[in-house]
Amino acid sequence: MDVTLRSGEGAVLRRCRSAKITREAPYVYRIPRCTAAERPVVVGFGPAGMFAALVLAKAGLRPLVLERGDPAPLRREKVERFWGGGPLDPESNVQFGEGGAGAFSDGKLNTGTKNERGRWVLQQFVRFGAQEEILYDAKPHVGTDVLFHVIQNLRGEVLRLGGEVRFGARLTGLETQDGRITGVRWIEDGAERSFACRDVILAIGHSARDTFRWLHAAGIPMQPKPFAMGVRIEHPQAVIDRAQYGKPRGELPPADYKLAVHLPDGGAAYTFCMCPGGQVVAAASQPGGVVTNGMSYAARGGENANSALLASVTPEDFPEPGPLGGMLWQEQIEQACFRLGGADYHAPAQLLGDFLAHRPSAAEGGIRPTYRPGVRLCDLHDALPKKLTDTLEQAMPRLAGLLPGFDAPDALLTAPETRSSSPVRIVRGEDRCSTGVPGLYPCGEGAGYAGGITSAAVDGLRVAEPLPERRRVLPLRVPRMHALRAQLDAAARRAVGVDIDVFGHDGTNVEIFRETDSSPDAASSDFSARHPASARPSGAGKRAVPLFFASGGK
Repeated sequence: MDVTLRSGEGAVLRRCRSAKITREAPYVYRIPRCTAAERPVVVGFGPAGMFAALVLAKAGLRPLVLERGDPAPLRREKVERFWGGGPLDPESNVQFGEGGAGAFSDGKLNTGTKNERGRWVLQQFVRFGAQEEILYDAKPHVGTDVLFHVIQNLRGEVLRLGGEVRFGARLTGLETQDGRITGVRWIEDGAERSFACRDVILAIGHSARDTFRWLHAAGIPMQPKPFAMGVRIEHPQAVIDRAQYGKPRGELPPADYKLAVHLPDGGAAYTFCMCPGGQVVAAASQPGGVVTNGMSYAARGGENANSALLASVTPEDFPEPGPLGGMLWQEQIEQACFRLGGADYHAPAQLLGDFLAHRPSAAEGGIRPTYRPGVRLCDLHDALPKKLTDTLEQAMPRLAGLLPGFDAPDALLTAPETRSSSPVRIVRGEDRCSTGVPGLYPCGEGAGYAGGITSAAVDGLRVAEPLPERRRVLPLRVPRMHALRAQLDAAARRAVGVDIDVFGHDGTNVEIFRETDSSPDAASSDFSARHPASARPSGAGKRAVPLFFASGGK
């Protein structure tokens, strides 16, 4: 709510005795500008990759983005065809393609992190087409139908600023020299291509299992990490509305929920990615596996509510040891559910009452399944690990105590929900660089450092921000220079062994920039020690760090 003060904010603050009330300082997200011949590479164009690319493009670094899936319009066509019973494209599906897995979701933008960059992320979503309400809603969401346009508009901005986005480009290798990144290889249009670079931002998403495999084989430091698996649970939206509002919602928005319980045996269960008025979607990315997810449109107008109902698992629970143990477990469960569902991407499903009684469901209850291509009723105990089923059974009465009606016998369980987060962490240091390969920057959900659209976008920003700093351009002024560009370059190489770029030449002054990996202070002191007579003042607000000094006379 906007309020106009007759006496002004300053007068009100002077009369206020509470130290908690202060003048709000608007948050300004600053992106340093720089110029560099070498372009960084961003792998993946989900939330982390999109925002990393946006920052790099705004900084002037013209990033090259490699995305294995398709642009949003073609991706949507393939997904809809798969949901209608068509073939699965393992390169472009609910998990892979422009926008990442978040593009087919409720589009939730709330996050548990308090990172101030989240505000800028929301502002960019609005700038590119999202509803302005997300800037002040406690639980902002966009909806998959609006996200479809937002991600394309964001891509357009990256392109306008000099970036490049290549679709159908699957990363196949990293080139290194002396242990440091020197380039990337990828497959595009059936041909292997390569690109020389010093910096690679790895934003591959939580489902890039083939990439995880060869990264592990290549010796990139990785760790198994805790995550969660389970099922999707559906209720009539009216049941959730009455439980939350105490009556039919009327003009109120569709109600949501977020539940969590801890069990006596140390286990935990919780709901995740709750979609009011949404639908359960087929989210497979590998042939021979069934995966579920949830999504809703901006209006949230469907008759059912759904959410992931998950049990926490740790590396100690994984059947196989090693960094990829959780990933291999995911695959086993997805394949078992594929077979139980009829081996045609129908999902196995069971009424909650039957699940708790350990008997197969024979007929649907009062809930019409929303999952496409369809469900087959069964006993989920035949495909899900005992660890998961035991935890969900123990948790159900406790969850119902938090939300009346949650344990309704005809609530529908659809399996499996295995992609809540990455089962792998690609290890990075405090500088956000891989501990094993300088120049490689893992980020986002796939690398194990985020959980959701906003947190992934924020992590993409955090990883991308230092790259312009390391390419910081330092302004110099060389008075009365009448030399040609080639002569300036030659003199710079003789002086300090680096190339320069020239920005502006009025016949009297030339503005010169150089790329540096050192701090301005270090660069300045190093040069002054070598060439004390060459240092010149740069004017107000500028730091003079000349590469060399020369005079063209008057």
